[in-house]
Amino acid sequence: MNSLLCGRFRLDLSQPLVMGILNITPDSFSDGGRFERLDAALHHAEQMVQDGAALIDIGGESTRPNAPYVSPEEELERVLPVLEKLAGLGVPLSLDTRRASVMQAALSAGVVDLINDVSALEDEGALELAAASANVAVCLMHKQGNPDTMQNRPDYDDVVDEVGDYLGRRVRLCLEAGIDRDRLLADPGFGFGKTLEHNLALLRQLPELERRAGVPLLVGMSRKSMLGAITGETVPAERLGASIAVALESARRGARIIRVHDVKATRQALQVLAAL
Repeated sequence: MNSLLCGRFRLDLSQPLVMGILNITPDSFSDGGRFERLDAALHHAEQMVQDGAALIDIGGESTRPNAPYVSPEEELERVLPVLEKLAGLGVPLSLDTRRASVMQAALSAGVVDLINDVSALEDEGALELAAASANVAVCLMHKQGNPDTMQNRPDYDDVVDEVGDYLGRRVRLCLEAGIDRDRLLADPGFGFGKTLEHNLALLRQLPELERRAGVPLLVGMSRKSMLGAITGETVPAERLGASIAVALESARRGARIIRVHDVKATRQALQVLAAL
């Protein structure tokens, strides 16, 4: 599991890679509205690559708790121009979407290397689209509930067992559909229908989750409310220290791709970890 076939690229996963977050939304929890304009989005993506991002993850729908509804048409209007402009950036472009119609349009335009789906290809037709998309990689994420309900009393008998079982089942479905294992990633879905205790249990057991999924893990905890609950910091952008801490611990426990807002600081921290 030391490499990932990712559209136009083959990524070496022997050391953790940094995925930079590019939200083309007015309402994302940390940076909503900052990169809605096309020129601002392009500049930020270029800066993240200069800072060490190995991938750029582009999303047009906020999936934070209680996020307002965005139509597939509006989501596509937000992300497709950015994807097309960034096609020559030199790193894989990831599309953060849970909708098969958005996937189809972006795949047809030939501007996506990875589909990052918080619903693990559960939308009707999404699995078949991914299977037919040649070398495009897929990240399968676990969540409990939907963005408008997922933080209303999340409940598990054993969160590690249930998340691991779900990810393993979704991977098997992808393999049966004809998607090669070296195109697959799994994401435990930190903060997506989990309490702080659930999130910490999943972080502690990342090696077990990777074993259960049978594919490399992508994790994303950057600036999330779980870090605010631990530190007392209410402003997401001020949670850099906590974000670096969980990035390092994720890498130490085997995560292969770390999805973050603060690319340069995370890359430097991972370089020190690698040197040690």
